[in-house]
Amino acid sequence: MSDAQFTAWLRSTSARRLVLIEVAVRSGATEVTRFLSTGAYVTAPDDTPPNLAYQSIVSTGMQFTEQLSLGGEASLSAGDIEIHNPSGIRDGWLDDVWMNRPIRAWIGDPRWRRGDFRMIFNGVVADIAPKGRDKLALKLRDKLQRLNTPVSEAKLGGATPNKDAVLPLTFGEVHNITPLLADPALLQYQVHGGAIDAVIEVRDNGLPVRITADNASGKFTLAAAPAGTVTVSVQGDRPAAYANTVAALVRRLATAYGKAGDRFADSDLDVGNLAAFDAAHPQAVGLFLAGRTNVLNACQMLASSLGAQLVMSRLGQLRLLQISLPPVGSPAQVGPQHMVAGTLTPVSRSAPTASVKLGFCKNWTLQTGLLTGIPVQHKDLFETEWLTATRSDAGVQADYRLDAEPVQQDTMLLRRVDAEAEAQRRLAIGRVPRTVYEFDGTAEMLALELGQAVTVTHPRFGMDKGMPAQVVSLAPDWLTGHVKVGFIV
Repeated sequence: MSDAQFTAWLRSTSARRLVLIEVAVRSGATEVTRFLSTGAYVTAPDDTPPNLAYQSIVSTGMQFTEQLSLGGEASLSAGDIEIHNPSGIRDGWLDDVWMNRPIRAWIGDPRWRRGDFRMIFNGVVADIAPKGRDKLALKLRDKLQRLNTPVSEAKLGGATPNKDAVLPLTFGEVHNITPLLADPALLQYQVHGGAIDAVIEVRDNGLPVRITADNASGKFTLAAAPAGTVTVSVQGDRPAAYANTVAALVRRLATAYGKAGDRFADSDLDVGNLAAFDAAHPQAVGLFLAGRTNVLNACQMLASSLGAQLVMSRLGQLRLLQISLPPVGSPAQVGPQHMVAGTLTPVSRSAPTASVKLGFCKNWTLQTGLLTGIPVQHKDLFETEWLTATRSDAGVQADYRLDAEPVQQDTMLLRRVDAEAEAQRRLAIGRVPRTVYEFDGTAEMLALELGQAVTVTHPRFGMDKGMPAQVVSLAPDWLTGHVKVGFIV
């Protein structure tokens, strides 16, 4: 079935909409899959799977909201499914283990073959709860929930004083980190729980010292006992090839770190989106993790350096999206014919920003009052946590009577030229008030995707000649063929 045929079906008054749901659960000591639906459906003998009857016990299709955070932080999209529980016949389901189990949903027509149904959700169950006396509610999250686990809990081990310390992790290039003392007797230090690309330099109280590097194990050994604090600059994690861009490191963290059973496979990634983001954003970044940090936070620290965020598509694939005005890509056309009459409404408006200040090239170990014979300008750098880049608009500052000094936003960027460019990009977006609008969309709007470029034409709000916008929220109702669309201009 083509996209055009599917959209035509959604618009058709003769369509009989049916949602099929497959959800994993641990019942007793067994992991099983339950097949649920909003109406009667049995697969055909030559379907996959054949002759399977779905339980018609779901009272709502798939109430789920997708959204981009306007502040740039990662956010888990959420929703729920209501299940009939008359007279408590499914009270026992409350004793089953649903948390963090996969759940998928498809929309179609009961007259269709199973293979013609379209996937509309691929995520995880947050939990189950009673909803009144006669219903149960499955609480849903997108698959970013699987990244809410520690990046690593691997410890040094052995019999040294640091045996219980979590191994440090280094991604991209980092400057002046404090390595983990792995073996005091051998003067051996660890900077990463695996192979690294290179040790750039090691310093003792700010003075460069000689070392022997073991890149294959992420370690180095001092040639002589240190006089003070040992710090090191490193080009880190190198599984097969070294990487230092946001998309490459997000992919590495999502697929190789965290709890083994929750790590993403390549099928959980929108490879095309990540490749396009990597090509458009080659800026070098670096991240050092010395304690317990979860995978999602680590990925978002990298993504937010470029004003981007992690988002899961409806097919359950990881994407990197960036608020960008005007948005990138060929815009979809949205007009009054795509809106339920009278529903286009402004819902929020941002305050303008006259300046943007970004922190970059982090000094991971602050060192004050160094007495060693290094240049004064070097001592100043060791006392400074962040280099900064600021971009301002004097006209906006004067017009809106704004403060000149902005709040610093820290990034994992390494180069001044990249930090200045990102500060300018953010200023271009924030220098004018931005408004978010919502409307109830018709069936054609169900094809919109989060972050997509659109041109909105409407007789209200200055949109009569068409206004470039970006989709920032979607709340589809597949059973009615409508969707609440949020966009920013």
